[in-house]
Amino acid sequence: MYAIVEISGKQYKIEKDQTVYVDKFTEQEGQEITIDKVLMVVDGEKSMVGSPYLSNVKISAKVLGVATGKKVRGIKFKKRKNYTRTLGHKPVFTALKISEFSVM
Repeated sequence: MYAIVEISGKQYKIEKDQTVYVDKFTEQEGQEITIDKVLMVVDGEKSMVGSPYLSNVKISAKVLGVATGKKVRGIKFKKRKNYTRTLGHKPVFTALKISEFSVM
């Protein structure tokens, strides 16, 4: 059984007991959250598709903490002008542990 959900404007394919890294949001570590923007649920041969969301499906997840990703580098360059600039940052993610699917 898996589901396609929307979290912070991005779509993720999740399964039970899976750890998902999503864009950082304000919930604290150890807090239980409910994901109610479920786009699709597939259970073997049976599938449900929302328009746009399924109202009878709720997914529970626990916030594990905040993690940083690999450094992303970019470069600005202008030919024959002796100009080069390197940019970079580390993206910050929130780790979620999917604990329960509930279909009403």
